[in-house]
Amino acid sequence: MPGVASNSDDLALIPHSPTNSHTIALHHTVKPPISRLSIAWARGNSLRVAVIRKPQAGESDDEPGGQVVEVKLGVDEADIYEAQWRRIAYGSVTPFAVLQSRKNLNTNAYNADLPAYVIEYSREINSLLGNQKVLPDPVIEDPKTVLQRVDEPTFSKAAWELMEIFFADKQSDGWIPERLVDWLSDYDNLIHGEQPTIYSRLVDFQTELVNLQAVEEDPKYWDVLSAALAVGWLDIVVKLLRLHSSYQHNQIGSRETENGLVETVVVLVSKMPRLRPNLSAGKLGECFDNKPDFVKAWEKWRGQITKLDCSAFWLQCGHQDTREGLKKLLQIMLGNASVLSATTFHWVELFIGHFLYIRPFTVGMESMYNLAQKCMQFKPGSSPHKLMELLNGILGENTEVVLAECSRSFGSWMITHAIELLTAGSTQADILLHEERNNLGGICIEELHRLVYAQVLSSHALTWQIAPIYLASCKKQGMGLLEILLYKQPVGHNQVLLKNIEICRMYELDNVGANAMKIAGVHHWKHGKKGSGVFWLQQAQDEFRLNRIAQQLFDFVGKSVSDESFKQWEGLIELLGSQSKAAGGLDFLHKYRDFKRSLQQVTDIACIDAARKASEALILLMKNPSTPQRFWLSLLYDSVKLLNWKERTLLNVPQTNLLLNKLQELSMARLRPDFIEADLPPQALSSVRLALATNLGRAILEE
Repeated sequence: MPGVASNSDDLALIPHSPTNSHTIALHHTVKPPISRLSIAWARGNSLRVAVIRKPQAGESDDEPGGQVVEVKLGVDEADIYEAQWRRIAYGSVTPFAVLQSRKNLNTNAYNADLPAYVIEYSREINSLLGNQKVLPDPVIEDPKTVLQRVDEPTFSKAAWELMEIFFADKQSDGWIPERLVDWLSDYDNLIHGEQPTIYSRLVDFQTELVNLQAVEEDPKYWDVLSAALAVGWLDIVVKLLRLHSSYQHNQIGSRETENGLVETVVVLVSKMPRLRPNLSAGKLGECFDNKPDFVKAWEKWRGQITKLDCSAFWLQCGHQDTREGLKKLLQIMLGNASVLSATTFHWVELFIGHFLYIRPFTVGMESMYNLAQKCMQFKPGSSPHKLMELLNGILGENTEVVLAECSRSFGSWMITHAIELLTAGSTQADILLHEERNNLGGICIEELHRLVYAQVLSSHALTWQIAPIYLASCKKQGMGLLEILLYKQPVGHNQVLLKNIEICRMYELDNVGANAMKIAGVHHWKHGKKGSGVFWLQQAQDEFRLNRIAQQLFDFVGKSVSDESFKQWEGLIELLGSQSKAAGGLDFLHKYRDFKRSLQQVTDIACIDAARKASEALILLMKNPSTPQRFWLSLLYDSVKLLNWKERTLLNVPQTNLLLNKLQELSMARLRPDFIEADLPPQALSSVRLALATNLGRAILEE
């Protein structure tokens, strides 16, 4: 049965209210006159407004010509509001992804199990939109409390359940009218606007009920009784009838006949046949899951009502209001169309009443739609309502109207996920939504709405991570937009970068992941985080930039040979590792540093020991396979003064031949297009050749 709603805002991913407007103050410091405003979307639920003023003659250049202001949209409870929708957005990813993976199987087994998969998906999504929880009862229960206190339902949940009834739950096709009775009992409080509803009348009457001594003497009592019975809220009808004064101990003796009539109506209401498999706890009626048994029970029940309506006991009932009120209830159960129309307020309430008492065997969307149109003529709405517009589109099997209403009233989240229900429930809808359209760039309507929803997710820092799920399901443009999304993510935060890389691996975008790591490496290097920069460049296997870094380290060690200055680079050299093709790792740079230190100690001819150590260090470096080839010429050019040592040759013939062979290999390597020239004077190569040739001749003569 319906309940009294607690105060709570409805949820919408992109708020849209055609009736209620909110004024947001724009605070700026720009002096008038304002010539124009420029409005653009900022991140999340914000607008960026540029206020531009018209320049005046004679004013100073220091006067600002405008200002950019960021405006936060939403209500005061925006944080809770956004947190709820983020929970729904994240929770709907798994059901959506599971259903897509099952659809991609494209097997006969999947086609056979499709209804079960869709209803499972629908119920998981429905559970995310909230459950109507009954709030705790007071310690002392009030016997005159007719409506239970419940959390306020949401429009999104009401809309989803409507689509589930008609599109997803194929097992309930035989008792759609009863499903609509349950739906109205849960959401009748959402459809009231300028015109009242049965729910609103019940709420108003409950506030007055406390002060009534004899409820049957109040005309509103019989009005709300008739209205509740018209839409099948049998538990409320029975509870209200039991408040009749004839049930009081001091009244039973004098009002026995009256009480008997009231109790008879209570029994008839409680035993009303229902064409449905079962009832939830607290609901009244007798269930029948097949039509023949229901027809027999229906005819018997109607016969009992007719018999009571013609009974002589009515003449013995001395209370006129009770007699007329109970007679009105009997007319409703007998299917009196004029009484039903008089007791209901909204066309959908009259629509439900016809299902229950006049046309209980109505099947087929066309019959339901025709009945709905007739009810609208009797009970026209005062203003359009999004739930009623949606219901009208569903009954009319108009997929375009359903899509338009979902998009306009419930946002991109709803339409993206509801399309799965529409395509499962109708072949025509499936064709319409999957047809490729030239005016949409060759994509279908389904893909368009997924791309729009992914755009919404991508605009927020807390939801962009789930946008790839929806982009990957778009066959035409999804992967291209996914690459753009991944490239746009900031690389300065390691957590974002790691998530970016994880997504790239998941969707086999290795090139995008490598580029992201390269960008991160360059970013960290430029911002002084040298170690992080080298790490990400190594992960990206960016040999070009690693070579540049290694060259910088090589030049640094060559220029500054002090232990203090070398230590600040030692960790970075270690990070490059000995496996690095660029700098040969820490081992090479340490040997090179020792070589340069020895070389600097050679100041004149008397430093023979330092010159000999420098020569030995040179040979060790040239023999070492970790010494990069691109550094050979620099080493030899630094050693020219050793090769031209005047007192005696420091290198013998085999050592000199080793250096000549290295120089020959270097000359051949320079012919390759990928060879990187050392930053040396133009005459460096000729100077080295001449020094080696001279040293070789002298060494031969000495031997």
